[in-house]
Amino acid sequence: MTDNQPKATLMDWIRIVDERLCLNMNQQQINGFVLYGQMLQDWNRRINLTAVADDKGMAIRHFLDSLTLVPILDQLTAAHKRPLKLIDVGSGAGFPGLPIKIVRSRTQVLLLDSLNKRIKFLDAVIEALGLAGIATRHARAEDAARQPALRERFDVATARAVASLPVLCEYCLPFVRVGGVFLAMKGQDEEEIAAADHAIQALGGRLAETSRFNLPGTDMKRTIVTIEKITDTPAVYPRKAGKPKREPIKNTGLIHSG
Repeated sequence: MTDNQPKATLMDWIRIVDERLCLNMNQQQINGFVLYGQMLQDWNRRINLTAVADDKGMAIRHFLDSLTLVPILDQLTAAHKRPLKLIDVGSGAGFPGLPIKIVRSRTQVLLLDSLNKRIKFLDAVIEALGLAGIATRHARAEDAARQPALRERFDVATARAVASLPVLCEYCLPFVRVGGVFLAMKGQDEEEIAAADHAIQALGGRLAETSRFNLPGTDMKRTIVTIEKITDTPAVYPRKAGKPKREPIKNTGLIHSG
């Protein structure tokens, strides 16, 4: 874009995201992303939601990044022959769960976060966009995954780089029903995947696929790690709040202490 051309607006960037991912969003969906972005910028001036809040940064590094899961979710929906139930663990400012909900309205979404100020923001966005079939929950993952209404109740769990992969597995796999999947969104991941091998097995999972790519239109490296849930998660997991991060399940031996 030259100096003589007008600066791209947030809506312009949303349309670019749509084109790069071939989503064919309708105007209502585009308007939804614009309002979401504007609310994120407004709230971010008062509470710390994200370090990336400029129009281009939000559109590419938040919205586009989140929506790279859509082809996988579409395949899973077709295989299940029904709408998916998805939990976004450590959702923060809503990524990836809210963008997914905007473009795939039939997906049932729960946004889980441990900070109430972020939950209040998410609730405000949901109300402003008039979204149905989406809810929020204020809780730590370790506590929420022990609630019968949430444990092993979801077809898909997602998490976007909120912790190392061994820790994420303990946060997320307890929410996934047998036959479902955990989709971990990471940057460069080789060492993390190797380090998570025993954690995946201990929690009832199996590494199914690792998809590495550049974020469309950029040179930013991304990885989606697909972990299938093949057996129930043992009752000891997740361990008490804070312990998964302090003492991740390591390849030197499985941890079964409470």
